[in-house]
Amino acid sequence: MASYDGDWLDRMYNNRALVPEHGEIFKRWADASVAARTAPKARLDVAYGKGEGETLDIFPAAAANAPVLVFIHGGYWRSLDKSDHSFVAPAFTSQGACVVVPNYALCPGSENQPVTIPHIALQMVQALAWTWRNIAQYGGDPNRITVIGHSAGGHLAALLLACAWRAYGSDLPPDLLKKALAISGLYELESIMHTPFLQQSLRLTPAQVLKSSPAWLPAPRQGALYTVAGADESAEFLRQNTLMQKTWGEKTVPVCE
Repeated sequence: MASYDGDWLDRMYNNRALVPEHGEIFKRWADASVAARTAPKARLDVAYGKGEGETLDIFPAAAANAPVLVFIHGGYWRSLDKSDHSFVAPAFTSQGACVVVPNYALCPGSENQPVTIPHIALQMVQALAWTWRNIAQYGGDPNRITVIGHSAGGHLAALLLACAWRAYGSDLPPDLLKKALAISGLYELESIMHTPFLQQSLRLTPAQVLKSSPAWLPAPRQGALYTVAGADESAEFLRQNTLMQKTWGEKTVPVCE
């Protein structure tokens, strides 16, 4: 069994400690997101399910049959909100894309309604299925859905590319998602399970790690995953970034930068 240095893992994965100016960055995101949410066509807090956190925001394009960008926020599955990330929409809607930003429940949830990473992954499956079934009403083309995810959202984007969609609806096409971009994603969760500052909120078990680590799943039969990370990020984020191309191969992960 591998041994883990908890102090080292905390240093590798605690990005708020690694980026002292994160408060300023979050404020910039928040201010830009407030402005984006005032767009006249924005449709906010649309339900894709009935559970905790199961809503999404839609920022339609000007023209119909637009490509669809779904952006999944990060926050280690335990913090932040879709409303903090509305700022991503204007750059894409101005270029003719329809943007969808889903929410999800946050770990650890409550005693009566615990939230786990597998639970969140299934919420994102539900959000994508809802998008495929309904986005045409908002001018989006359901056959051109791309998912972008940041950090924990990058992990979820990779899982979605590997999803067996027919298992969640006989009407869903097997290639519902053809392209995904993961920014600073996390692809094996065993390291995360042993990272002390995350343990209390994520409460990962070995079974959940096995089920929810994209790098430990077979490469999908179709679709492409693009993985990127910042050059100045920690050694663990850089390792995680290269992991998917090593395990899924260059055909499925043609870009790893």
